[in-house]
Amino acid sequence: MIQAGCSRELPLSVGVVRAEGVEPWVYPPGFRERLDLALGRRAADASASDEAVRAAARDMLRHGRYKPTGRGKPASEYLVRAAVEGTFPRINGVVDVCNLVSLESLLPISLWDLDKARAKRFTVRRGVAGEAYVFNAAGQVIELEDLVVGCRLPAADDEAGEPIVNPVKDCLATKTDDGTRRVAALVYAPAGFDPARLEAVLDGFAALLAGCGAAVSTAWGVVGPGSVLEV
Repeated sequence: MIQAGCSRELPLSVGVVRAEGVEPWVYPPGFRERLDLALGRRAADASASDEAVRAAARDMLRHGRYKPTGRGKPASEYLVRAAVEGTFPRINGVVDVCNLVSLESLLPISLWDLDKARAKRFTVRRGVAGEAYVFNAAGQVIELEDLVVGCRLPAADDEAGEPIVNPVKDCLATKTDDGTRRVAALVYAPAGFDPARLEAVLDGFAALLAGCGAAVSTAWGVVGPGSVLEV
């Protein structure tokens, strides 16, 4: 079960997807063909990136000290650029599914290993002064003040939690690897994003993850501002 809260002041809705029993080296049927098609569309027509969605995704991160520019832009923009430049990353089945869904929907997505997170409860809020985490093996750090962050809540009375993901860079400590068997993901949708479209993205995301193993169970739901969701 994932229990996720979303702070009321955030100008977004968050989709939550969980998958258990994944085998990261396994790809869902037809995945490579679908990815090649998506990459071809982006490379052939950059306008397919839908400037309105891109602008809205940036705006949902623009707050206080945080400016979604340069390396601070939503991860979905990096994937669009990589598709156009022919440098789209290939990691493993689970991560590549996540990246494909982000490329198609233009929404930033976070993915983490549930066992590494060592928590069953999670919350989404703004980062506060002094919060940061390492996001890659080189030891690079992202400052989280005023950025939207997903946090693990290891204690029953913990309401703030520890940040492990955000729409730009996820924490290295909870990233997936070949030993990952249980994952969760947050899909960040800006205010005004069509709820039916978000649900379709989540349903399709879960269906792809279900193909990343011989016996994968999935669940998904939407967390609106101020609400709590159990999946």
